[in-house]
Amino acid sequence: MELLGYFNYWVFAIVFAIGLYAVIAKLNLIKKLLGLAIFQSAVFLMYITMDKVEGGTAPIIQKGIEGQLYSNPLPQVLILTAIVVGVSMTAMGLAIVVRIKEAYGTIEEDEILDSDHTA
Repeated sequence: MELLGYFNYWVFAIVFAIGLYAVIAKLNLIKKLLGLAIFQSAVFLMYITMDKVEGGTAPIIQKGIEGQLYSNPLPQVLILTAIVVGVSMTAMGLAIVVRIKEAYGTIEEDEILDSDHTA
């Protein structure tokens, strides 16, 4: 396989690393949520990339055609479900961040931890 044949995997690795960095290194809760969304997008890309079957067609079985190569539709269905769960998780996370902002007056993780230790 050529170098460009691995293009999607390189994009996955880069986007995955960016999302992981944002989740681990950033102290702002909104930036952490955005990093988590980027991280999820990388996982979606990986699953869709692995599902690609060169020369595969939709799994519609017809009489008289034998030896046809079919693509499995299950990964696309699972990714659609994961996208819905990801959007819901992001919305819930943003709602929790709003409540944290109301309770602590900040969305910076280190300031929240400092205010908990002083209380």
